[in-house]
Amino acid sequence: MVPTIQPITEHMEMSMAKTVWVLGANGRLGRAVALAFAAAGWRVRAPWRHGAVAQAPALPGVQWLAPGADLQAALDEGADAVVHAMNPARYTASAWRAEAPVLLHQAITTALALRAVLLFPGNVYNFGAGMPAVLDARTPQRPSTPLGAVRVALEQQLAQAVATQGLRAVIVRAGDFFGAGQGTWLDLVIARKLRQGVMTWPGPLDVPHAWAYLPDLAQAFVRVAAAPAPAPGQLPCLPFAGHTTAGHDWQTVLSEWAQEQGGLRGGALRVQSLPWGWMRLATPVVPMLRSLQAMRYLWQVPHALDGTALAQYAGPVPQTPLREALRASLALLDGAAQPTITPIATGA
Repeated sequence: MVPTIQPITEHMEMSMAKTVWVLGANGRLGRAVALAFAAAGWRVRAPWRHGAVAQAPALPGVQWLAPGADLQAALDEGADAVVHAMNPARYTASAWRAEAPVLLHQAITTALALRAVLLFPGNVYNFGAGMPAVLDARTPQRPSTPLGAVRVALEQQLAQAVATQGLRAVIVRAGDFFGAGQGTWLDLVIARKLRQGVMTWPGPLDVPHAWAYLPDLAQAFVRVAAAPAPAPGQLPCLPFAGHTTAGHDWQTVLSEWAQEQGGLRGGALRVQSLPWGWMRLATPVVPMLRSLQAMRYLWQVPHALDGTALAQYAGPVPQTPLREALRASLALLDGAAQPTITPIATGA
């Protein structure tokens, strides 16, 4: 007798869905990642520790968890993946030294409790001013700044948990963020005066710089989480290639956009240098500027990320063409109030 094949019901589909926890889902990377997982059919859970859950932003497909019974019940159910998207509140070396290891410890503890793979966003600070032009999974880490030293220490902390606590983890390394909202170099610096026909660029226009369009990077996290977990004791490092572009490439797209928006008034887009000298004088008043000054070399030293290891681990990852990515980012920012002094979103 041939058995009857029952159609998959909505309840069965939900029971088959994978679960991800996004720690820091209210941040730039966290929001982008949470929305990408939800769109891919994952159950997305996000702890909320900033007051009543009712105050949390409405993110489609994201379940906010308040401390207490709901959080404990979700912990008991387990999960497939945890994304560590938490960052210190201030972009200073002192804040990073004090807060970043604690935040990573929380992420490690959560992933172990959930029996889940921890996805950690790395950046390029680890390699220092002497970095080669192409960075891959085997590039030696020689930080030359306090923030870079903190990033190296964090990855060592992660490796220690993998080696001694049975943690399963993956590092997804990316360049500077842009897209998916405010608080990046694009809106805070580069396109801040675009309506006045001015593009501000932090370095020479011909130096290649590594960028990560957040919607594409978020999709990469989804694909890494869906891939088989790393073997015990292994800590894969997967650079996300993103876009390696120079200022001239951005100038072309921004000129087109400014012309369409009436910002050029018949003239050409003017390029303005970032006032590094003024910023240095202002560091006693704005400590964040000291950290930005230390990272100036990223605009002077050509660098790109080799995405081979990521493609081998998780398959092809999306790459939105630069023109399309920049135009989508500018459209999202159009008409939005510009924030005041806000930490710039770098590659995590």
